[in-house]
Amino acid sequence: MKNIIQIEDDFDLEKIAESGQCFRWQRLDEYCDEKQATGTPERKKYRIPYRDSCLIISEAGDKNYEIDCSEEEFREIWWDYFDLGTNYEKVRKRIRKKDDPFLYEAAKSCMGIRILKQDPWETLISFIISQNRNIPAIKRSIEILCSITGDTKKDSEGREYYAFPGAEAIMAMSSEELSECKLGYRDEYVRLAAENIKSGVLNLEELSAMNADDAIEGLMAQKGIGLKVASCVALFGLHQLDAFPVDVWIKKVLANEYPNGYPKEKYAPYSGIYQQYMFAYYRAKY
Repeated sequence: MKNIIQIEDDFDLEKIAESGQCFRWQRLDEYCDEKQATGTPERKKYRIPYRDSCLIISEAGDKNYEIDCSEEEFREIWWDYFDLGTNYEKVRKRIRKKDDPFLYEAAKSCMGIRILKQDPWETLISFIISQNRNIPAIKRSIEILCSITGDTKKDSEGREYYAFPGAEAIMAMSSEELSECKLGYRDEYVRLAAENIKSGVLNLEELSAMNADDAIEGLMAQKGIGLKVASCVALFGLHQLDAFPVDVWIKKVLANEYPNGYPKEKYAPYSGIYQQYMFAYYRAKY
């Protein structure tokens, strides 16, 4: 089943995929024979697993996108996942060039990034795994974890992929299986997070109802979750758009562009969206 949808708001598949918030999107488009000489790829196409669903979405020109599901399913599942109920163009245009020329340019350059409404549990485990690692290493470990514990599924084009495991599946893993995931010291924290979710010590639904600061504090009460991971989980998993993760790139931004402090109150409640513009802009620039 193929359908065409139109998305008028800021939306760029590649920019979202490369923004560092999602680790299991798979790019499917390849170089056509007649285009290899120029290095021009086909229109961008991605497979996106999410909970019990999987979407294949590709560019179709002029703000149109081809999807492998019905429009009804897209509305029921993927509209919310892509946060299409939030007007990102309007959020972006809150930035005044004369007041903040850096952020204005970052937002203009990285227009199309959106904060996904990802599964909180998957986001929690993914960002625990992410600590002190680069993105390729994070993706490899998550893929191994899913291959060991997740159910094997097929997308609409017949390719196999693995579902993300639940807390019980991770708790059932042996030390040897966890070691195969190349998690290092993080395997203890991954197992502990699963145990805390299962026992109710950590309740992601309750945290999502809190403000960003309180949710981050609640996450940091768990062993193995520091401020950066907690902030990422709050923004990318609990969808608290004012959470503001600070990694090495954002530290550079704050030092170079905001020596007198980032005006978080001015940009509330969307500091997390602006953080993504800054992050992507500095990574591309430097």
